[in-house]
Amino acid sequence: MIREQSDNAERLTAACLLSIVGGFLDIYTYLWRGGVFANAVTGNMVLFGLSLAGLRGVSCAKYLLPICFYAAGVLAAEYIHRRIPMPRQISWRQLSLLVEIIVLVPMTFVPFGDFDFAVNASISFVCALQVQSFRRVNGLPFASTMCTGNLRSGTEALFRKLNGDESASWRTVLHYFLVIGCFITGAALGAFLLHRFGHRIFFLAPTGLLAALLLITGRRQWVMLRRSWKKMIAPRGR
Repeated sequence: MIREQSDNAERLTAACLLSIVGGFLDIYTYLWRGGVFANAVTGNMVLFGLSLAGLRGVSCAKYLLPICFYAAGVLAAEYIHRRIPMPRQISWRQLSLLVEIIVLVPMTFVPFGDFDFAVNASISFVCALQVQSFRRVNGLPFASTMCTGNLRSGTEALFRKLNGDESASWRTVLHYFLVIGCFITGAALGAFLLHRFGHRIFFLAPTGLLAALLLITGRRQWVMLRRSWKKMIAPRGR
């Protein structure tokens, strides 16, 4: 059962869907929430350093808050993984996705402007939770909310394959560059939809995560969940 849950969490289709959502979130915070990259904190660290050098307190807080919440997301993922006892019907990765969805849904209704800092911090938390919970695709390390590591690993695999390394495979190359393509697609699609429909289209992010949650839920889990549901709603005997 545990092995099945792990295999489902590492499905390529789920990784691609998570990467699309990752690209969407990154372009959303950049276009609509003050030019902040909430998915990966490296850029925010550089901008924080720039603001710190210029003694711009407001800008410092703008970039420091997502950094802190990203760290909090990693801590939350590890806490869910190691400290919260999981029933057989659900895995810790599924619980992480549920938390992500719960955090993101209210962001759809937050007007942009004065509360951008709260939205960016929440999205940074979600992205850290996601990248810490979903770290492999078919046994290969990957990240769904940033692509620097994916590009490095994919290019290295490509070189090894072209260089005649028997341990390298086109499957590995395809995995990495497909994930990168999905991330770019999420960013491009997000930019188009956001310009056309405004930030209300943000509901697509939690919807995509919900679809990923369904993808990583195995057949046995569905059976067990249905049984648990029937027991809950079944009338009790006198």
